[in-house]
Amino acid sequence: MSALSLAPRALYEEVAELLRQRIFKRELEPGSWIDELKIAEEYGISRTPLREALKVLAAEGLVTMKVRRGAYVTEVSDKDLADVYHLLSLLESDAAGVVAERGSDAELEELKALHADLEASIGDRDAFFAVNERFHMRVLEMADNRWRMQMVADLRKVMKLNRHNSLFKTGRIHESLAEHQAVMGALLARDPALTRARMQEHFANGLEAAA
Repeated sequence: MSALSLAPRALYEEVAELLRQRIFKRELEPGSWIDELKIAEEYGISRTPLREALKVLAAEGLVTMKVRRGAYVTEVSDKDLADVYHLLSLLESDAAGVVAERGSDAELEELKALHADLEASIGDRDAFFAVNERFHMRVLEMADNRWRMQMVADLRKVMKLNRHNSLFKTGRIHESLAEHQAVMGALLARDPALTRARMQEHFANGLEAAA
């Protein structure tokens, strides 16, 4: 790969995003050592922006820095996964309750359209995962709390270290879709308490499948 151009964002941010995507795609496996010299040479950069990029990924929980050993792709333990799902359940169910109570008719129609896209993508795991995440993020955007949005974004990055594992389990995609239908029904009924409960059930079942 030729040297990276200095995009509108800083070079280290550009490098961080490239490495982030490689981690999500499993090109860099959980637990694997990150060869700084090799990657710097591959990207045509010095090790300084690479090390800054690794600091960003370490702050997100995607990379673990080990004294005198360098950087490793984080391995998510069962406890890590349970903790992440627990927090996501609390934050996202609260956001969904807000949308049920305060969301506009147009916003609920947008979520209905996303749910229809989810149903249409059921035969394609990658597409299903992408639409599923888009649905969840739109609910958060509609709830309009930037601090919650940032917390969820960081937690979802860690969750992606376990990406697709739960969806590969037999029947999980159909179960997930049914749970989304329940969430959607509660949203359309404008029932905040039921919406929160349905979203929490969705995360509880997701954790069980991912464990």
